[in-house]
Amino acid sequence: MTRWLGVALLPRADHTRVAIRLQESLGGDRPLQPPLSEDGNLPHLTVFQGPFEDDLDPERELARIGASVSLPGQLSLASVGIVYQPTGWLFMSVERPALLEKVQEVVLDGLAPRLDRQAFDTSKDTSRFSESERVSFARYGYRYTGDAYAPHITLGRTDEATALELVRTAPERTRVPDEWTFDRFSFYAMGEHGAHAEKLAERPVAAV
Repeated sequence: MTRWLGVALLPRADHTRVAIRLQESLGGDRPLQPPLSEDGNLPHLTVFQGPFEDDLDPERELARIGASVSLPGQLSLASVGIVYQPTGWLFMSVERPALLEKVQEVVLDGLAPRLDRQAFDTSKDTSRFSESERVSFARYGYRYTGDAYAPHITLGRTDEATALELVRTAPERTRVPDEWTFDRFSFYAMGEHGAHAEKLAERPVAAV
């Protein structure tokens, strides 16, 4: 049986709460979906996600990732801003330093061979993807790898017109922190819109 899973960086506890409030203030009377919460869909920065073989061991894979790349106890990434991504997505975009690119490379090296490629959505409309996003999707079943990697915290999804309006009026609705600090890796089960629906394994960012 195919399992839809992901690897993510989780914000420090106080920044998790900030992200939840940011979603609420941005959406206002037009709530973004799915709703973020501390005991439900966690705010997160996806490193990679996709369909995997059933026997993949999240604990073992996280241990391998932690042992393969040297990271500080906390990883702080500067905010780029709230951005629109077709179709209907609102992202809290962050910088993409070389160290974060290295993390994704390590994750892909270990996990790409375990992908269930028969489960890739070959009928997906990629007409609004960039060329690098189409290449990434064809290769890994995920839009954001390699040149197309776009580190972000997903703030939610809505209809196109609302998404564009919310991005345009975001400075009036909310205040974006200067940076976000991440202190844990998570291996998670995906929910609605790729949400971090269930934590399967967790470890500190720095190897212990």
